[in-house]
Amino acid sequence: MGVTLADDARQYLAAFEDVTGVAGRDCLVTDGGDSLLIVVERGKMGEAIGPEGRTIQRFEDRVDAQVRLVEDAADPETFVANALAPAAVYNVTISENNDTVAYVEVAEADHGVAIGTNGRTIDAARTLAKRHFGIDDVQLL
Repeated sequence: MGVTLADDARQYLAAFEDVTGVAGRDCLVTDGGDSLLIVVERGKMGEAIGPEGRTIQRFEDRVDAQVRLVEDAADPETFVANALAPAAVYNVTISENNDTVAYVEVAEADHGVAIGTNGRTIDAARTLAKRHFGIDDVQLL
C-alpha cells in the first residue's frame, strides 16, 4: 500500500535520514508542525534513537519539533501494537466484516497511554494503520 506524503512530510523524512542515517517510511505532522511521528525502517529503531538518545535529540533540535518514532512491521498486528507503544499490548485481532477493524487488547493500566493526550496516540495509530494496511479503525478492548 503506497503512502502519499505532503511536501513538508517529505522534507522532514529527508532531514531525518540525513541526521540519523535511517530511512523513514512515513511522517505525520501534527500540532502545526510542533510534533512529528515518524515510521522507522524495521530493525533500525535503536540506530535512529542513537546512544543515550543523542541522535534523535539532534534531529529534534534541527527541526524544532517533538518527535515520536514508530517501528515499521511486516504484518498489521505488529504494526498496530508498535503504533500504540509504549502501552503494553497483549493481542491485536484484525476483523474483516463490513470494515476492517483492529481490536487491541491493552493492559488496563495502559489504556490512557494507548489513547494519549487528547486521543493523539490512538488517532495516529488509526491514521497509520489505514495508510499502511487499509485498516478502517483501531479499537481498544
